[in-house]
Amino acid sequence: MNFKINSKFQPTGDQPKAIEQMTKGLAKGERDQVLLGVTGSGKTFSIANVIQNIQKPTLVISHNKTLAGQLYQELRDFFPENAVSYFVSYYDYYQPEAYVPTTDTYIAKETEINEEIDKLRLAATTNLLTRQDTIVVASVSCIYNLGSPIEYERKIFSFEKGLKIKRDHIMEKLMDLMYMRNDYNYTRGTYRVRGELIEVQPAYENYSVRLTLAGDTIESVKIVDPLNGDILSEKDQFVLYPAKHYMTDPGVYENVFDQIKRDMTKQVQLFKDMGKLVEAERILRRTEYDLKMLKEVGYVNGVENYSSYFDGRAPGEAPYSLLEFFRKAANEDWLLVVDESHMTVPQIRGMYNGDRARKMTLIDYGFRLPSALDNRPLKAEEFWARVNRTIFVSATPNEWELERAGKDNVAQQLIRPTGIVDPEVEIRKTEGQIIDLLGEIKIASAKGERILVTTLTKRMSEDLTTYLEEQGIKVAYLHSEVDTLKRQDILDELRSGTHDVIVGINLLREGLDLPEVSLVAILDADKEGFLRSRTSLIQTMGRAARRIDSKVILYADKVTESMRSAIEEVDRRRRYQTAYNKKHNITPKSIDKDIRAKLIVREEEPLDDIRPMMEKEHLLPDEKKKVIKRLREEMSDAARVMDFETAALLRDKIRYLQSK
Repeated sequence: MNFKINSKFQPTGDQPKAIEQMTKGLAKGERDQVLLGVTGSGKTFSIANVIQNIQKPTLVISHNKTLAGQLYQELRDFFPENAVSYFVSYYDYYQPEAYVPTTDTYIAKETEINEEIDKLRLAATTNLLTRQDTIVVASVSCIYNLGSPIEYERKIFSFEKGLKIKRDHIMEKLMDLMYMRNDYNYTRGTYRVRGELIEVQPAYENYSVRLTLAGDTIESVKIVDPLNGDILSEKDQFVLYPAKHYMTDPGVYENVFDQIKRDMTKQVQLFKDMGKLVEAERILRRTEYDLKMLKEVGYVNGVENYSSYFDGRAPGEAPYSLLEFFRKAANEDWLLVVDESHMTVPQIRGMYNGDRARKMTLIDYGFRLPSALDNRPLKAEEFWARVNRTIFVSATPNEWELERAGKDNVAQQLIRPTGIVDPEVEIRKTEGQIIDLLGEIKIASAKGERILVTTLTKRMSEDLTTYLEEQGIKVAYLHSEVDTLKRQDILDELRSGTHDVIVGINLLREGLDLPEVSLVAILDADKEGFLRSRTSLIQTMGRAARRIDSKVILYADKVTESMRSAIEEVDRRRRYQTAYNKKHNITPKSIDKDIRAKLIVREEEPLDDIRPMMEKEHLLPDEKKKVIKRLREEMSDAARVMDFETAALLRDKIRYLQSK
């Protein structure tokens, strides 16, 4: 099936020129291009048109889950008949394995997987291997080790009506694909057996597949609603893909174990030669235990640290990632779109070093073999070597992207189809800034409009939120430590009017598309640094470019070079749009967008003031549930900022409550 846009809109403004330029560049074989587009100019729509023009599988990478989810929903709306997939980290909570030498504290890996995101990830790779009309919207987590696409595809189970096969053999094949039998708790990634019926629920679909056997022959293959058992359709053939991404060949296990033992012996001897007897004993015991568990049950916590052995990769060789699935499915003929490239490219560049630093401590102190280093994200140079054609998308691209593309391959979108000009920018003194801000908030909220306020620190955002609440303002704070899915809830609540104000540190990171926002206030705008750089200021100001009466207030006592440059660029864009409006007799109008349904629906337990509950010695069941939920959030916050000791203490407290 071909890519086909379904939209009531047609390209307008400078979209047609940008679309034509990028399409011709790809046709000529240009490796890198840049789409420089202001906020609200319809960059996603332009990219959708390019995808429709070139008809190639496309990977869209974003720097955070919130923006990735927004892009996924937009592209899914543009291409309802095509395979648009979502691929982000599936952890609701992730505390990596770590060791703190100063306090001799070892922290075991702790994870909580979001089953819905796991399903969407599996659907993405399955779509890539079965359809050419596939778009995958991913976060930067897509550069992590994923497992071989060759092994993944080789493990498929194809069955059809009339196939002669024994029931036991079907069950063996399902187990080989990592599907677990569960006749009572039948869920995604499991199968159940009822006499001559075998039902399996693919790990990447919402439906079940029911096989009806007549002796040793498959009599029928039916697609079934797993909730009520209704038959949705009947198939002549069905191809089932594995329930997990990481698939290995059991035939290589013995050779792998021998190699792990040899490497363990070398590491033990190395520690002994260095006089590190504790570390030598530690790595010996750890590795022997892991090997025993792998032989007995086929799994051990931290099995990914041995992935290079099972993959047959040499030390230091790049791991498999989502890019390998694209390369295999499209034979190198695919497109990469790097959204908000000024943020995403540095993330791609920095993830390897952060991962390596943590693991080196584990290796140096005997907790892991050096092979742990090979379970890693791609290095930047490895990533770019695997990419064929790229479009960098940003309102403020960095010099690196611009130089890589060259000036002839930069397409500009400075025109908003709505005619909205960039917001007016005011500079006000910091003295009395909070009182002044409060007045502006009251004026905007009285008109039913929304406000964004950016601060420099997490503490300041929380304190300002508390102050505004005391003044009767409907406000919430938002920063990187707020749970991923809760972040989108907060944004939706701002749009719906539950909140009038959001206070945050670096709100441009959220990829905000908030048509109701008419005021953006930037506190301490003259404090030079990343959060108040030219790029950050332009991006943050752009959050107000959705309404005709919007404005930006910079609270500062001096005009920094970043402020001056950012204001000049905003003024340039204002003049450009104003001239276009005058020439084409366009009357600007504010954007009006419906609030989309949630990407992932989750049960929400109201968290009132639970602090008194946490002080009680005996808790009722519903109280215990709320306290554990709050402790899990605090544990996640601690792990996210690498405070592993606090995270471990909270984990132990949760386990204690669960055991009572």
